[in-house]
Amino acid sequence: MILLSVSPEVVAESDRSPYAVRVEDLSITYRTTFEKKPTLKQAITRLGRGQRAVKEIQALTDVSFDVKVGTAMGIIGSNGAGKSTLMRAMAGILPPTTGKVEVWGKASTLLALGVGFNKSLSGRENIILGGLAAGLSRKEVEERADEVAEWTELGDFIDMPMNTYSSGMGARVGFSVAVHMKPDILMIDEALSTGDAHFREKASVKMAELRESARAMFLISHGLSSISEMCNECIWLDKGRLMMRGAPDEVIDAYMRHVKVKKSATALEEM
Repeated sequence: MILLSVSPEVVAESDRSPYAVRVEDLSITYRTTFEKKPTLKQAITRLGRGQRAVKEIQALTDVSFDVKVGTAMGIIGSNGAGKSTLMRAMAGILPPTTGKVEVWGKASTLLALGVGFNKSLSGRENIILGGLAAGLSRKEVEERADEVAEWTELGDFIDMPMNTYSSGMGARVGFSVAVHMKPDILMIDEALSTGDAHFREKASVKMAELRESARAMFLISHGLSSISEMCNECIWLDKGRLMMRGAPDEVIDAYMRHVKVKKSATALEEM
């Protein structure tokens, strides 16, 4: 979990802007290295060492859209489409290769459940750390810690080290921290796919509450039914390009036709 905060000046400016996020001509290219398999002659001359090669991966290409205040935006697409890359760019974690991203307001970003937690500390201690990372004062964090801990419904486990937690228990803590920091903009990547049915329903209700109070919400999920229920707009990415933007049901239908999958309850939960 990664929580971001901005200066009071930026928050003040956000109150005047009709937009929450604006993305213009965004392209992101990764450079990665890999070991090329050497030929017998190369292995002998290089004493068995392989040769490092550089490969460029175009994660996003010329993506542009703006998001007005009050929008709950779903982001869909197949694995490798660039969804998480886009979210990380909007969160300020990945710099654009070209283009720009503008964000107005304080963002609470849940990109990967449990990432950023100190697993040797208890759930309650990580709640406090998460609040401080979000820019809250020590007093504010302490005032909210008990409320967040109770919301997780982990009972006595909340005071046990997180390295004793299951993935679902860790998800409860991560989600609870993100949604209780009163963010202007909430960005969540696959958070609702982890946990039992009771937790997912409870998380959905909390997301609906945040949609009413936050400037904007972004949700990445392979559970297309969650996108349809909780979002009022949707974008579809494919191989790093923006394919479509519109009402969630229209975009989901177009996406499912593209991947040649019939619309069903099972497909909507697992796409």
